[in-house]
Amino acid sequence: MPKWNDFGNIFSTIRELDVSTIRIEAEQPITIVCVGHPSAVDQVGKLLHQGHQRYPLSAASPFVGIPLDQAGSQSSTIRRASLLILAIDARTSLTPVESEGFGRLDALAVPYMVALINGVNIAGSTSLTPAANARITAIANPAALEAADRLASAVLERLPSELHLTAARLLPGLRAVYSRELIASTSFSNAAYALASGLPEQIPLLSVPFAAADILILTKNQAMLVYRLALAHAAPPDFQARITEVIPVIGGAFLWRQAARSLIGLIPIWGLVPKIAIAYAGTYTTGVAAWRWYEHGEMVSREQLKRRSHCDRPSPRRGVDRQSTDRQQPRCHPGPQHEQQNGWAGPRAWRSGRYARSRRWDIF
Repeated sequence: MPKWNDFGNIFSTIRELDVSTIRIEAEQPITIVCVGHPSAVDQVGKLLHQGHQRYPLSAASPFVGIPLDQAGSQSSTIRRASLLILAIDARTSLTPVESEGFGRLDALAVPYMVALINGVNIAGSTSLTPAANARITAIANPAALEAADRLASAVLERLPSELHLTAARLLPGLRAVYSRELIASTSFSNAAYALASGLPEQIPLLSVPFAAADILILTKNQAMLVYRLALAHAAPPDFQARITEVIPVIGGAFLWRQAARSLIGLIPIWGLVPKIAIAYAGTYTTGVAAWRWYEHGEMVSREQLKRRSHCDRPSPRRGVDRQSTDRQQPRCHPGPQHEQQNGWAGPRAWRSGRYARSRRWDIF
C-alpha cells in the first residue's frame, strides 16, 4: 500500500528536476515564412493565430507573410526560415511566372509544405512540381471547424521536432494538435515502461529496485508532460508553480499506480494488466487536466474527462487529402467563443482580431 513518506519522496524529487533543457527548447528562435497569393497567406496566418489565449504572448509572432510578387526582395528572410509555407488560393489560376516562382522556392534547402486554400485542386492547367504536389495540404473551407487542426498537423509534420514546443508557444493555432500528440505519446511511453518494468517484478530478486524506480520515472514523465503543456500555452516558465497548480491530479495518479503495483504480487502475470492500464490512463488524465487548466483556467471533472476519452481521436491523415472537403465530423476543439488580438500583420494587415474564429470544447 502507498505510504505518505513515499508520496513526499516522489514530489521532493520532482521539485529538484532540472527543466532548463525544456525551457531552452521553448525559447528557441523560430521563423515560419508563408509565401503565396495574398488571400491564401492571410488565411494561413488567421488559422495559425486563432485559438484561446489565457496567457499573453512573451515574444513576437514567428509568422512572416510575403506575397509571391515580393518574394524576390525577401530572399534572405525566406532562406533563414525554419519552415516555408507555400500558400495557394485554389480559386486563382497559377500564371507561368507564379509557377516558376514556386519552383524556385521548391529548390531551397528549407523544410516546406504547400497549403491549398479554398479548394482541393489548383484552378487552371498550370501545376506544381511533383515534390511540391506531394506536400499539399488541401483546406477546402478555411471556416470549417477542423480547418485549423488540419493545417496545424501539416505544419508540425514538416517543422523539425525540436521546434514544436516553441512554435506552439507562439502560435495558438498549433496548441490543440501539439497537446493531443504530446499527451498520446507520453501516455504510450509510460504504458510501455510499465510493461517493461513489470516483467522483472515477476522475479523476486529483481522486484525491489524496479518497483522503486518505476513510480519515480512515471511520475517524473507526467511532471515533464505538465510542464511542456504549460509552456506550450505560454504560461510563465516557473516549474514549481506550474506543477503545484495540478498537483492533485499527479498525486491521484501516483496513488493509483501504487495500488496497481500491489496487484502484481497478488495476481502473478495478469497483475501487469491493471498496472499498464493505470500507467496509460493516469498519464492521459494528467495531460488532459493540465491542458484544460492551462487553456481555460478550469479543472476538468470526472464526467467531462470520460466524455473527452470517447471524443478524442487521432489527428487527421497528414499530407495530400484531396478527397476530403472538410466535411468530417468535428472533433473536440478547445476554446470558448472569443475575439483576440492576433499580433501578426499579413499582406492585408488584420491586427484588430476581427478575423479570430471561435473554437470550443464541445464536450465541456
